Amino acid sequence: MVTRVFIQIFVLFLACSSTSSSSTHLCLSDQRASLLEFKNTLSFNDYCMQFTSPQTNSWNETADCCSWQGVSCDKQTGHVIAIDLSGGCLQGSLHANSTLFQLRQLQQLNFAYNDFNGSIPSPLFNHFVSLTYLNLSGSGFSGLIPHEISLLSSLVSLDLSYSSLTFDATGFDRLSRNLTKLRNLVLEGTDMSGVSVASFSNLSSSMETLILGTCQLHGEFPSEVFSLPYLKHVELAWNENLTGYLPKTNLSPSLVSLDLYYCRFKGSIPSSFGNLTQITLLDFTQNDFQGEIPDVFENLDKLTILKFGSNNFSGQVPTTVFNLTQVTQIDLSHNRLEGTLPNHVTRLQFLQYLTLTSNLISGGVPVWLFSLPSLITIDLSYNKLTGPIGQFQKPNSVMVIDLSFNDIQGPIPSSLFDLKNLSSLLLLSNNFSGVIESSMLSKLENLYDLQLSNNGLVSLSSSNDGVNYSFPQLTRVLFSSCSVRKFPSFFRTSKVEVLDLSNNKISGGISKLEAEGWEGLNMLNLSNNFLTSLEQIPGKYLQILDLHSNLLQGPILSTWFNLPPPNPPYLSLLLISENKLTGNIPSLICNWTSLVVLDLSKNNMSGTIPECLGNYSYGLQFINLQVNNFHGKIPDSFTNNMLKNLLLNDNQLEGSLPRSLANCTSLEVLNLGNNNLTDTFPHWLASLPSLQVLILRSNRFHGSISNSIASSNFSALQIIDFSQNELSGPLPANFFRNLRAMKDAPKEKLPGSYLFKTDARVRYVYQYYQSPVNVTMKRLELEFLKTLAILTAMDFSNNLFTGQIPEELGDLFSLQVLNLSHNSFAGPIPLSFANIVALESLDLSSNKLSGRIPSKLTNLTFLAVLDLSKNELVGAIPNGNQFSTFDNVSYSDNLGLCGMPLSRQCSTAGETTPAPPAPMVREDEDFVIPFIWEVVMMGYGCGTVLGLSFGYIVFTTGKPWWIVRIVERDLQTKFTKWVKNRTHSK
Repeated sequence: MVTRVFIQIFVLFLACSSTSSSSTHLCLSDQRASLLEFKNTLSFNDYCMQFTSPQTNSWNETADCCSWQGVSCDKQTGHVIAIDLSGGCLQGSLHANSTLFQLRQLQQLNFAYNDFNGSIPSPLFNHFVSLTYLNLSGSGFSGLIPHEISLLSSLVSLDLSYSSLTFDATGFDRLSRNLTKLRNLVLEGTDMSGVSVASFSNLSSSMETLILGTCQLHGEFPSEVFSLPYLKHVELAWNENLTGYLPKTNLSPSLVSLDLYYCRFKGSIPSSFGNLTQITLLDFTQNDFQGEIPDVFENLDKLTILKFGSNNFSGQVPTTVFNLTQVTQIDLSHNRLEGTLPNHVTRLQFLQYLTLTSNLISGGVPVWLFSLPSLITIDLSYNKLTGPIGQFQKPNSVMVIDLSFNDIQGPIPSSLFDLKNLSSLLLLSNNFSGVIESSMLSKLENLYDLQLSNNGLVSLSSSNDGVNYSFPQLTRVLFSSCSVRKFPSFFRTSKVEVLDLSNNKISGGISKLEAEGWEGLNMLNLSNNFLTSLEQIPGKYLQILDLHSNLLQGPILSTWFNLPPPNPPYLSLLLISENKLTGNIPSLICNWTSLVVLDLSKNNMSGTIPECLGNYSYGLQFINLQVNNFHGKIPDSFTNNMLKNLLLNDNQLEGSLPRSLANCTSLEVLNLGNNNLTDTFPHWLASLPSLQVLILRSNRFHGSISNSIASSNFSALQIIDFSQNELSGPLPANFFRNLRAMKDAPKEKLPGSYLFKTDARVRYVYQYYQSPVNVTMKRLELEFLKTLAILTAMDFSNNLFTGQIPEELGDLFSLQVLNLSHNSFAGPIPLSFANIVALESLDLSSNKLSGRIPSKLTNLTFLAVLDLSKNELVGAIPNGNQFSTFDNVSYSDNLGLCGMPLSRQCSTAGETTPAPPAPMVREDEDFVIPFIWEVVMMGYGCGTVLGLSFGYIVFTTGKPWWIVRIVERDLQTKFTKWVKNRTHSK
C-alpha cells in the first residue's frame, strides 16, 4: 500500500517537473519571430522615453518570448494569448500585413496610450476572432472603425476611448447585435455622430459598463438600456444633443454610477431611485429634468456624489439628502428649489462641497454648516436667505464661503473670522452691516479673496489701532457700493492685486504717502467717489486704473509726469472720464508702452492732441477724448494698425480729416461728431475693412457722395451718421449696395468688448472696458454700450441732399434706425421700405416727398417711431399694426393726407374732404419727437432698440427734461381723447 502511494507521488513529481521544465521553454519559434519582426517595424516616442522604459526592451532572441515583458502564453500549447504594451512609447503604423496578425490564438490585446498613426487595419478583427479583451484607448489610431469589429463575437471588454476613431451606423449596429458576450464597452471621445442611438437597445443583456462620454451622440437614448440587469456604470456625459427619459420602474438595481452631465435628458426623477442601494455617483448636471426631486435618499448609504445642478427642478429640497452618511459632494444649484434648510444636521461628516446657488431657498443660514468637519466649500449664493447669521462654536476647515446675492442682514458674525483655512469669503449684495476691522481680517491668514460689494451699511476701519497687521495671502478685495469713506491703508502690507472701492463715499485726496506700498496692485477701481486729487499712481505694476466719475480737478496728468520714477510701466487701462481735469495731455504719456485704453472723456481738458498718439507704436487700441475742449487739427500721423476705437467727438477740432487714418486697418469705431472739421465725403475710409461705426455729424462736410465706390467698401458698417453737415446731390445707389452688415442679422459682438486669444493682459482689459457710442435718434443723442451689438442705424438728416430716395435702401433688411429728415428729397417713398423688416424708427420729415404712403409699410411690425411730417404726401393714411399707434404729429403738414389719426376724413375715392382745422398744439421746434405712451405702458410693438434704451437713458444722462416735456404733451393729448371716448360711450 505504501509502495503504491509512493509510486503515485513519484509519477506526479515527474509530471510536475516536466510541466515546470516545459514552461521555461514555452515560446514557439514562429511566434517569437513574428513578435520580433513586429517590434522592428515600430519606433519609440522620444518624449515618452524620458519617463519610462518600453516593455519591448526585454524582447530579444536569447530569452523565451513567453517571459518577455507584456507577453503571456498558454502554458499547454505555448501560443501567445495576451499582449500588453500599454504606455509602451510605441510609435508608427500598424500595417495590414503585420506579422503580429499571425498570432491567431491571441485573446487579450492592450495597445493603450501609445502613438500609433493611421487607421486600424481590418486584419486586427479578421484574424483575432478569439479576442476577449481589446484596449486601444489613447493609442493614436484614427479614421473609420472597420465593420469587421463585429466578428469579435467572444469579446467581453472593448475600450476605444480617447482616440480620433469614428463609428458609422452600420459598424456599430453590427457590433451591438453580434457581440453578445460584451460586458464592458468604453468609447469615450469616439465620434459616433453617425450612429443611430436606437442601436443601443440591442446591446448584450450582460452589459456592466457603458462609457459613451463626448461621443457626439444625438437623438433619444433608449430608456430600456438603464434596465439591463447587470448594468453598473453608465456615462453619457458631454453629449449635448442627446435626449431621453429615465424609466419609471425597472432601473438596474446593480447601478453604481450614472453620469448624464451636459446632456438633454427630460422628464422627472423616478421614485424607484430609492432602490439603488449600490449607487455611489449620480450626476445629472445641465439637463432638462423637471418636477420635484423625490425624497428617497434615505437608504442610499453608499452615495458619495450627488449632482443635480442646472436643471428645472422645483419644490422642496429633499430632507433625506442631509442624511447621506458617505456623501462628499452635493450640488443642487441652478434650479427652482425652495423651502428652508434644516436646523440640525449631524450625519454629513464627509461632505466636502455643498452647492445650492441660484435657487429660491429661504430662511436663515444654519450654523451647522460652519461646524461640519470635512466641509471645504459652501455656496448658497443667489437665493432668498435672510439673516442674521448666528455665532457658532466649533469652526471647521471650510475654505470657500459664498453667500452672495441674498438678503442676509445684521453684522458679520465674529466667529466667521475664526475659520483658519478660509481662502474666499464672498458676501456681496446682501444687507450686512458693521465695520470691518483690520484685527478681524488678520486672523484669516489664508484669506485670498474678500468680496463685500453692495452691502451699503458695511465700512472699512480707517485706522490700524496702532498695530501693523499682516495679510500674507490676500489678493482680491472688492468693496464696491459700501460705506467706505477713506482710502484704506492697512491693505498695503498684503499682496492685494485687485482692489475695487468704486461707488463709495471716499472724498478728498489720496496723498503720495497713502499711494505708496501697493507693490502687487494690478487693478484699482476708485470710480464713482468724491476724490479731488490723487498725487501718485499707487503701486509699480498697476495695469488697470479706473477713476471715472469723481471730482478730480486740475492738471493731474502733468503732475504725474513731473514726478520722479517709477511711472507704472505696465498700465494698460487708464480711465479718468467724467471728472474736472484741466490742462493738456502730456506727450510723455506715449512713454507708457503698455497702454491699451486711454479714456479722458467728459472733462475740461484743452490744448492740442499729441502727435505721438497717432503713431503710438505699441498696443494702444482705444482712444476716448470726447467731450473736452481740445482744439487744433487732428494729428495726421496715424500709423497704428492696432487702433480699434477713436472717439474725438464734442471738441473744437478743425481742419480736414487726416488721411493717415487709412493706415488704421483695425479701426472699428470712429466718432468725430460735433467738431469744426471741414472736408468732403471721406470715401477713402472705405478701405478700412473692419469699420463698423462712422459718426461725423455736426461738422462741415460738403459736396456729393461719389457713385463709384467699389462693391467691397464699407461692407462692415453698422452705424453711419453724417447728419447736420452740408453734403449735397443725390444719394448714390452703389453706396447702399455695399452695406452688407446692414443686410445681415446683427452680430453678437460689441465694439469695445473684445476677447483676444493671444495676450492675457489685453484680454483682461477688454473684459473690463466697453467703449461707448453715441447715436442720434430723433434729435435725441443716446449713448449705447451693450445694445450696440444689436443696433444698426443710418442718419443723413439735416444736409442738402436732393433727388429721389434710392430703392436700394430697402435691401438693408437689418436696419433699425433710418433718418433722412431735413433734406430736399423728392418723389415717392420707396415701396422697397416695406422690406426693412427690422426697422424701428423712420424719420423722413421736412423733405419734398410726394405721392401716397405705401400701404405695405404696415408690415413693419417693429416700427415704434414714425415721422412723415412736412412733406407733400397725399391720400389715405394706411391703417393696421403699428400704424394704429401713431398720432397726428407723425403726419402733420401734409395737406393732401387724410384719414385716422388726422381729423381730415377721406372721400370714397381716398381723397381729403374739408374738415374743421385740427386744434393747434404748441411744439418746441428744436425738439419734436412722437412718443407712443401706450407702447411704453403696454409693451405693444416696442422694438429692440427703444425697449432696451429709454430706461437706461433716463437714469444715466441726468437730464430727464426731454422726457418730461414729451410726457406732458402726450398725456394732455391722450387725456383729451380719453374724455371724448368716455363721453361718447356714455
